[in-house]
Formats: sequence, C-alpha cells, structure tokens
Amino acid sequence: MNEPIRLSRRVAMLQGCSRSEAEQLIEGGWVRVDGRVVEEPQARVLDQVIAVDPKAKPTPALPVTFLLNKLPGGPARISPEQRADDDASGVRLLQRHLHHLAGPMALPDAASGLAVLTQDGRVLRHLSDDGVEEEWIVQVAGTVAPELVQRLSRDLRGKASVNSQSETEARLRVAAKGLPPGRLPALCEAAGLRILSLKRLRLGRLSVGQLAPGRWRYLMPNERF
Repeated sequence: MNEPIRLSRRVAMLQGCSRSEAEQLIEGGWVRVDGRVVEEPQARVLDQVIAVDPKAKPTPALPVTFLLNKLPGGPARISPEQRADDDASGVRLLQRHLHHLAGPMALPDAASGLAVLTQDGRVLRHLSDDGVEEEWIVQVAGTVAPELVQRLSRDLRGKASVNSQSETEARLRVAAKGLPPGRLPALCEAAGLRILSLKRLRLGRLSVGQLAPGRWRYLMPNERF
C-alpha cells in the first residue's frame, strides 16, 4: 500500500469480515497497531503491524453505567487508575465507555458519596423522572433541636433523624424522594443549620457500600435502582 487507509478497512481485509464487524472489533479494544490497542476505526494505517486478538468477537457497543464514591471538591469523573479492585463486572474499560456520559441526580461539587455516570437512556430516564429515594448523612455545626429535625422532615417530605450529636457538631440522616439539585443544602441553611459536609449513601436500592472514596465500578446487569 502506498497511501494510508482506515483501520476498519484494513481489519476487514485481514479478517475477511464486513466493515461494520471490523469497526466492532476495533471499538471493542481487540485490535493492536504496532502492539498498541487502537479503538478508533477511522485511524489511518499504512505498513504498521495489525494484530487482532484471537478471542475477539464483533459485538455491538452496549451502553454502560458507572457507580462512583465521589470525593468532595469537584464533579464526578472516571479516572482509569481509580477503578475499584473488587469490581466484579468483568467489563474491560474502553475509550468508548467514557464518551457521552450523563450524570443524573448529580451531586454538588462540595458533596461526596454515591454518584452515577451513564450512557444508558433507561437509567437516565429512571433517575431523572421516577423520584428515586436518596439517603444522606449531613454533618452540621452545633447541636440540632428536635423541632428543627421535624421541620426538616416536613420540608423534605421525607425523614430526618439525628444520627449522632456532640456539643460542637451533629450528624443527621436524611431520606427523601424527588430532591432537586441543591434542595437539601438550601433547606438545611433555611433551618439555621451550618453544613460541614454532605455525603449521599444511597440511591434507591443501591448504596455506596464498600466502594472506597474516589473509586468507581460498573453497574452490574442484575442491579436496579
């Protein structure tokens, strides 16, 4: 060959398969160019060594969902090196998994805990439209009077309780459905509570569980919010 061609065309020639199957092999992370995995079917190649994994199977790209234990101080992000060691999904992290991610029920930058990033329209619609219950731990300065807890429960249309309390700070446990972004901090401040930290423990039936701070894993096929 004297001119570069698309990698998908080269793989189709090598494998004796269709162009769409070649694209699926490449996007699935099964193809190496000079020993390096390349996931872009449109990449141009000339005389490089192209190797296709013997175990490769052309399969359509399926949308993925990530669960994260977000750290406070910024938005939820997927960093390859922060994958949980005990992620049991068996899914290989691919570049295509990091594209077109939406963050339904996003956490405030200052908050920590369970966050979701997804490519799956069904997950996005469910978390955006169905009023999934959230459970939070809210650490506040000072002590919290019973009437403030009752007021917060009423305003949230949920349940608030004092998880622990000392002379200098208290930990509230809050559960509620359909909270717009920023609603919980706003209600706490309106009740005269100064927030020290916010952590979401649960979304629907899924909790942050044993997921270490800053780590992420794939949503398993049998898991539902």
